[in-house]
Amino acid sequence: MAQNIKLIVYPVSDLDAAKTLYGKYLGVEPYADGPYYVGYKLGDLEVGLDPNGQAVISYTDVADIKSDLQTLLDAGATTHQDIKDVGGGLLIAQVKDANGNVLGLRQSSQNQQM
Repeated sequence: MAQNIKLIVYPVSDLDAAKTLYGKYLGVEPYADGPYYVGYKLGDLEVGLDPNGQAVISYTDVADIKSDLQTLLDAGATTHQDIKDVGGGLLIAQVKDANGNVLGLRQSSQNQQM
């Protein structure tokens, strides 16, 4: 299973206002700046803004998303979003814990084992 959180995505209702605030807060310009997602790189951590998001989601990078998803389900999580290719071979999946918190898994195409 993953060792570190690599991405935190915040839901935002006003992307332009959030972009201004997070740009000042994080002290960097976004590396990705589109109408559906704005992303900032802070070393190994990425902070994302999602105008369609429902909850704060933290993602960990994994080598085998299918296996790690099953490990979380076996530990009591429930599927929130099954494995999905979001472009460029990047796979994501999301689960909910018993309290409704959303946890994400992310696998790059470099590590794809499906």
